[in-house]
Amino acid sequence: MMSSRARRMAKHHQRHQAGFELNLIPLIDILSVMVSFLLVYSTEVEVIQNSKGIEIPQSISETAPNHSVVVMITKTDLFVQGEFIETIQEVQADPAATVARLSAALKRPLLVGKDISEATLAAREITIMADKSLPYEVLKKVMATCTDADYGKISLAVLQKEKPVSLNQAPAA
Repeated sequence: MMSSRARRMAKHHQRHQAGFELNLIPLIDILSVMVSFLLVYSTEVEVIQNSKGIEIPQSISETAPNHSVVVMITKTDLFVQGEFIETIQEVQADPAATVARLSAALKRPLLVGKDISEATLAAREITIMADKSLPYEVLKKVMATCTDADYGKISLAVLQKEKPVSLNQAPAA
């Protein structure tokens, strides 16, 4: 049997006991702020189509490449904007200093109906995505072909690598 004091305390606790509520409004507000933050600050990232057959080298350069024509060289094939051009064996077997099929693909009219000045030709950009284990002769032929096809700026796609901390920049302990 309960004492009168225990019954009185139980009634008091039942009277002042609030039901448990989960307020979702602040959670939704926080999530909407996070989504808008990610949308605003994710625009600096340029996504280049990557193939599973390419291992891109790393770099510590801080400047991002501009949008341009992409030449992709896997361990076995050569592509321009995702279109197959020829195999790496064919590129290596050809004694010419440039790749004829690649040159034809790069000289297709990109600016239909517009005259291209020499300044515009010199400013045309191309990005080469090549596997890091690719022989240098193949890369050299592709770069020579790009230059021959009137591309003035050639960029090599790399993964950005973290800079090593130098001794004078090390945080004090």
